[in-house]
Amino acid sequence: MRIVIAEDAVLLRAGLVRLLTDAGHQVIAETDTAEGLVKAVEEHHPDFALVDVRLPPSFTDEGIRAAVLIRSAYPEVAVLVLSQYVEERYASELIASRREGLGYLLKDRVADVDQFLESVQTVGQGGTVLDPEVLTQILVRSRQREDLQLLSPREREVLGLMAQGLSNASIATNLYLTESAVEKHIGSIFMKLGVTSATGNRRVLAVLKYLGYPDHSF
Repeated sequence: MRIVIAEDAVLLRAGLVRLLTDAGHQVIAETDTAEGLVKAVEEHHPDFALVDVRLPPSFTDEGIRAAVLIRSAYPEVAVLVLSQYVEERYASELIASRREGLGYLLKDRVADVDQFLESVQTVGQGGTVLDPEVLTQILVRSRQREDLQLLSPREREVLGLMAQGLSNASIATNLYLTESAVEKHIGSIFMKLGVTSATGNRRVLAVLKYLGYPDHSF
């Protein structure tokens, strides 16, 4: 993929460039500002944008606001947001707007190289990868937080791994369950959250339903 990176930490940015290049991707532009990111997307029309939430000048939410803008103006560009914390307002806006080609990971995940590259690939191919902590913080504050009581603790664990884009086999490995048990948990999640549509990505729909965002596909 052709990738642009917006990250103000020089060493981390250099590491990301090396990591992505070694994985066969082409980093076509690097920047340390939100303005530079938007300009790079306008100029290069990349396949993928890797964005830090906090960018100059205020180091608050410039990066994620730029990500929201890119998602709106350039829907063909997949976006993966990296953050040291969850910026709840804009994270919710990103998730609610359009689910294809979207990721939001905490920076700790970058330490797991294979998982990070798998997330990049998933998002670049139009999938959705959401860090479990992102989900947790939004869920706790969601208008629909009473729906947390609908799912068992194990079902919440399964839903969190589903949100990361893991397959049933991977979920089973992570939770030390059989694939059959995972399938039963997922079926129960769909039923409790009212995700009955036979079309679309029901795994992502379940996450969005849980967050309380309406979708006519349910």
